[in-house]
Amino acid sequence: MYPEHLQLISLKHWTPLAVAKKAADYLDVPGNILDIGSGTGKFCLTAAHRHPQGNYYGAEQRHELVHYATQAGNYLKLANAHFIHANITQINFHEFDHFYFFNSFFENIAQENAIDDTIEISHSLYEYYNRFLLNILKDKPSGTRVVTYQSLGEMIPANYELVAHSFHTLLRLWIRQ
Repeated sequence: MYPEHLQLISLKHWTPLAVAKKAADYLDVPGNILDIGSGTGKFCLTAAHRHPQGNYYGAEQRHELVHYATQAGNYLKLANAHFIHANITQINFHEFDHFYFFNSFFENIAQENAIDDTIEISHSLYEYYNRFLLNILKDKPSGTRVVTYQSLGEMIPANYELVAHSFHTLLRLWIRQ
């Protein structure tokens, strides 16, 4: 379903299927789930298939990736998987209840791992995006769930509790107290 240049970077940039399943199971709660930096949509597509009653949204700033994620969702007939072409700072977080985050900001500090050259990347953007997300998450209500994968956790506020981890602690399941 994806062109070769996206398949070649799949292992580095897209959520492994086993991780997506575990994250989807933890986020199988009422509300709208947002994948922050959804790429080709692997988490949302997996979660939407696994939990058809849920509502999964992927926010991605690369138009090409949103296009392919949307095509895949249509091909798989997943009416509960939606993709938004936007930078994280353009998202209305009041519309979402729980979150999945696969270290979407990392390419800003490890530029050799950049997906492409279509967006601006810099260390200052990495810090800005992490602070932005930290401020959003700290104001979410009690019970808000967040899943992080391959993340240092700098965007997780102190009012969240780590309830479980797996995949050698790379996958972390959080809940707002």
